[in-house]
Amino acid sequence: MIAVGFLIALYLAVRQAKKEGIPSDRIIDLGFYILLAAIVGSRLLFILINGGYYLNNPMAVFKIWEGGLVFYGGVLLAVPTAIWYVKKNNLDLWTTADIFAPSIAIGHAFGRLGCFFAGCCFGKTAETLPWGIIFTDPECLAPLNTRLHPVQLYESAGELVNFLILITLAKHKSFKGRVFMTYLLLYAILRFIVELFRGDTFYRKLTFRKKIEQSPIDITGYIFFFTVKSVKDLSSAGDDKAIIIFAQYLAISCAIVNGRINGR
Repeated sequence: MIAVGFLIALYLAVRQAKKEGIPSDRIIDLGFYILLAAIVGSRLLFILINGGYYLNNPMAVFKIWEGGLVFYGGVLLAVPTAIWYVKKNNLDLWTTADIFAPSIAIGHAFGRLGCFFAGCCFGKTAETLPWGIIFTDPECLAPLNTRLHPVQLYESAGELVNFLILITLAKHKSFKGRVFMTYLLLYAILRFIVELFRGDTFYRKLTFRKKIEQSPIDITGYIFFFTVKSVKDLSSAGDDKAIIIFAQYLAISCAIVNGRINGR
């Protein structure tokens, strides 16, 4: 499902790039760099979180088909990789980000379907839920023979809605970067809702208070971005300044959701 999502996302990004006057080959190359960085980053963070298991089972590190990816780990590596490529090839940072925003949403939607089939990122127990899902395959990563919230499908459906909103917004954007920052806002809201129903081990380590801190930070960053843009186009200050501001915001956002574990 990840491969299907990637191909659809890349096709949409290439089509939008043509409208923006950006060479298709640049977008295709960037797409593959992002994919590789996202997979490596998301896998590394999952391994770090579950270090004890992988110390005892080192060969399991390479069994990515069994599941075990953390979205924010992918973001942490994919973002600097994308920025490096954009700067290296003299592409406009925010225009490129806008091009990829809808693709990220639809790719993530397919990725969560893959999580559903693998049984990872599963939901909380929901014995009386009419649409609850029961996993019976001993190879899956979810608890067996227990009715659970199909939280992967919740997020997949939400990302599909986000995608539809973003492709509509792309036709009417008032400044560069708006589509991408809107995606961050929409994903923050979606993730806040989804976290209420997550039941996998990593997220049990986080208190409810720690979980909900992510969305206000994202929303605050989004409002700040629009405030800056209303005063002065951030891109006119140069990509370097834009990168610093965005990196600071992203670092704080990801640190809150991933770094504050077990009372740290």
